[in-house]
Amino acid sequence: MNLELMLPLILYLVLVLGIGFWASRHRAGGDFVQEYFIGNRSMGGLVLAMTLVATYTSASSFIGGPGAAYKIGLGWVLLAMIQLPTVWLTLGVLGKKFAIIARRVNAVTINDMLWARYQSKAVVVLGSVTIILAFIATMVVQFIGGARLLETATGLSYQQGLFLFASCVLLYTVIGGFRAVVMTDALQGIIMLIGTGALLAGILIAGDGLPNLIHQLREIDPKLVSPQGAGDMLTQPFMLSFWILVCVGVVGLPHSALRCFGYRDSKALHRGILIGTVVSALLMFGMHLAGALGRAILPGMDSPDKIMPSLMMEVLPPWLAGVFLAAPMAAIMSTIDSQLIQSSATLVKDLYLNYLNPKQEKLEVRIPRLSLLCTLILGTLVLLAALQPPEMIIWLNLLAFGGLQAVFLWPLVLGLYWSRANGPGALASMVSGIVCYGVLSQWGIKLAGLHAIVPSLGLGLAAFVVVSLLTPPPDQGVRRLFEQQ
Repeated sequence: MNLELMLPLILYLVLVLGIGFWASRHRAGGDFVQEYFIGNRSMGGLVLAMTLVATYTSASSFIGGPGAAYKIGLGWVLLAMIQLPTVWLTLGVLGKKFAIIARRVNAVTINDMLWARYQSKAVVVLGSVTIILAFIATMVVQFIGGARLLETATGLSYQQGLFLFASCVLLYTVIGGFRAVVMTDALQGIIMLIGTGALLAGILIAGDGLPNLIHQLREIDPKLVSPQGAGDMLTQPFMLSFWILVCVGVVGLPHSALRCFGYRDSKALHRGILIGTVVSALLMFGMHLAGALGRAILPGMDSPDKIMPSLMMEVLPPWLAGVFLAAPMAAIMSTIDSQLIQSSATLVKDLYLNYLNPKQEKLEVRIPRLSLLCTLILGTLVLLAALQPPEMIIWLNLLAFGGLQAVFLWPLVLGLYWSRANGPGALASMVSGIVCYGVLSQWGIKLAGLHAIVPSLGLGLAAFVVVSLLTPPPDQGVRRLFEQQ
């Protein structure tokens, strides 16, 4: 075990746990549900930007994305920049209206918003089940990424790294709730920026400059420096699919949309859009360029997912590598804590309070205990599932992302901006979207070479519009609630 690498990482984990304990003190005497699941809507602009970027920037972005760039080349770096407007789109499309209505209806979860808009138990139940299943899959990806990071960089076994990583994430999330999640996200976003810059600088120095690195990539395979990438993988249908999946469709990701509930005021929103877009651009470009150029530094990697920690150990001094090992660790932790807390909210708030215990008997005693227990149980289940990892985690992560988008994108967006949208239309969109996505993904069917998400969203939109127009409109109370500014 490399102690020079481990010591800074352990100090970082202790700091994160300290934030969790600090956040737990804010719950004393307050509304547990509002504080634990939404942080009493108190985020400022910087925290909003960082938590949104950090939540979206996951193991897939910091481990899997650079791994794909390592394998495919500089073309993947250009493709990754499609993700640049994600913060602007999420906060611009959902942010202001979401926050206003969430305060009116006292919404704590995405399904609270769906119930307020569509008044349909079927929509809420289907949304809840989708969130839990998709988040379990994506949390498995994050656990795998964290364990592989520790395995590669510190000398721990995969299982030892997995248990160390999982224990830390579960502890501060269970203890601190939403406030701990967003505060650690802000810290982790800053660490990701510093770590990405340091690693990229180290690569350029180790490779004798950018021109020499590109020359070496061309020597390995000329396609590594072409827009189409190695094997001509980056075709036009693939790029269109990627643009929908990781840019436009991100508006439909529940864990990103939930951030629109928690900011303080309009000033925080506007500042969050600006800061978040800049930070997202720097991270996406730096991470993926490091992965692509890393092919020239370490040309013989057996697993592309190991390129980021391997590069850190190769081009940085051990103590500095230990400091910046926290950057990809932060990317992973900042995604899993958000999904873990929202999965718990879905079980407790959307299903237990609404259906299993509608009379809310002994609420003050049961809800805190049940919330903490659900968070712990979900994390433990994900930990067990991560013991058998797949070869490349980016594809599993994208599969789960697509499923969430197929279910939530149109009900969220049209529910805010189309007064004629109703419950039957939303349900038809959710069912048709997820069934189409599941069938196309399961059998590997690519209509016109497109990823399954493109026809799934197209079918979901058509089903939403047609069924809404053929069924009665929502009642006037709902329409007034969502049309007032």
